[in-house]
Amino acid sequence: MMKKVLLLLCLLISGYGIAQKDRKIAFGPYIQQMGTKDATICWSTKVSEPTITDPEGNVKIVSEYKHHKIHLGRLKPNTEYTYDVLNDGTDEGKGTLTTYPEEIAPFNFVVTGDSRSRHDVHAKVVAKIMETNPRFIVNSGDLVSNGRSIEDWEAFFEVNKELMRNTPYYPVLGNHEKDSPYYYDLFDLPNNEKYYYFTVGDALMIVLDSEGKQISQPEFVTDKNSDAFWQEAFSDYFNTQKKWLEKVLELNKEAGFVFIFQHKPLYSVMKNRKAEAERTRKFWGDIFEKHKVQVFFNGHDHHYHRAYKNGVHYVTSAGAGAPLYDIDFKLPETKKSSKIEHFVNVKVEKDKAILLVTDINGNEIETVEVKRRK
Repeated sequence: MMKKVLLLLCLLISGYGIAQKDRKIAFGPYIQQMGTKDATICWSTKVSEPTITDPEGNVKIVSEYKHHKIHLGRLKPNTEYTYDVLNDGTDEGKGTLTTYPEEIAPFNFVVTGDSRSRHDVHAKVVAKIMETNPRFIVNSGDLVSNGRSIEDWEAFFEVNKELMRNTPYYPVLGNHEKDSPYYYDLFDLPNNEKYYYFTVGDALMIVLDSEGKQISQPEFVTDKNSDAFWQEAFSDYFNTQKKWLEKVLELNKEAGFVFIFQHKPLYSVMKNRKAEAERTRKFWGDIFEKHKVQVFFNGHDHHYHRAYKNGVHYVTSAGAGAPLYDIDFKLPETKKSSKIEHFVNVKVEKDKAILLVTDINGNEIETVEVKRRK
């Protein structure tokens, strides 16, 4: 680790014009895109409190926020910086960031998912995650119960406040995000923000979107035409994403480790989701095996499950707060399953990666070793 460098970021930057009364931070600060020589810091301030009144006269306040971000360049690799987005003598706007190393070096990251409810459980998971001191976090989707409810995002950022001010946080779009404008306002992500990739050392991280655009089937569409409606609505989007994925995997074919993240699973041990998982597998085909992807992480099914087929580990990690789901279906590919709150700490070393699956009490669920690609 290189010598710590002090970086003070003043909020009064040309173009923001935030008045004194609006300077208190509502969300953040938190770290987004990170690289070897750059990073992004985001935060939000409350600017007004509009109301909505129902026919019974009940009044609800729906807060309006202004979102801020600073892109930092010309940083040094593998260096810890402190920052202060308020620079007002308080600790409210302070945090630390550590740039990724240029060389191939050991690091760890954490995968969690489906944090959308039971905030007390989510808080316990976050506390355990912080003990592992990860380089970054990936949430496999359904961060909140309703992505179009600002109250849900308020709760999410409150639980993750101390974690996110020091650790980059990469989200995956889940069905509960509802393709919400809040998602794109609050997060600053690579590529088109729906699906994207980034690298750390010789590890490639690819985030996919299993949800597509937020639409609903009109009532006048008959059952006979329902399949055709959905096929026409989503086929172009997902085929474009599939071509993008093929290109990214080909461009990065020399990566030592490849981790894929998506919300919907390819293998489900829930009877009512078996058919959906099979359709997802059929769409992707052998793309993951062909490109020697080592681990495919997903959420959606609220428990832990790991399947293995033809060199690929398919890991469901969805135990960060949402109510747990029963495991009521057996798959020949299943290696481990557990109805439990948990997270996965991934330790990437020179020749192998180790998946440490831990519950919120610190107990080991399983440990999986993944060899470096040849």
